[in-house]
Amino acid sequence: MIVLANILIVLTISFGAIFILITAIGLIRLPDVYTRAHAASKSATLGVMSILIGVFLHFWLIEDHFNPRILLGILFLFITGPVGGHVMSRAAYFSGVKTWKGTVKDELKPEYERKVKETSLKIKE
Repeated sequence: MIVLANILIVLTISFGAIFILITAIGLIRLPDVYTRAHAASKSATLGVMSILIGVFLHFWLIEDHFNPRILLGILFLFITGPVGGHVMSRAAYFSGVKTWKGTVKDELKPEYERKVKETSLKIKE
């Protein structure tokens, strides 16, 4: 049983480390703020969650200590990581950061134009 637990722990921590490496490569190689934020929020969240799952399994299966704080940390990270990346990307877009020249589709442009129009109407009043 201990060998199987150790294999499971090593696999989850290795999986997390690989995703953290993918995040680092994405932050270096991707062309603009939006794709970098995507790499940072999605793969880093999955990587850190996998490492925390491995730590939780180690303490639970090997050390025989159930730690609910690690589970709460995983849940908090699962909720806040992607949402934070989305909010930062949206803030960058609305503050005028340009997209990469190879961007094919801009789905936020109508929303941006609507907000600009609303703001200009409020200023005139």
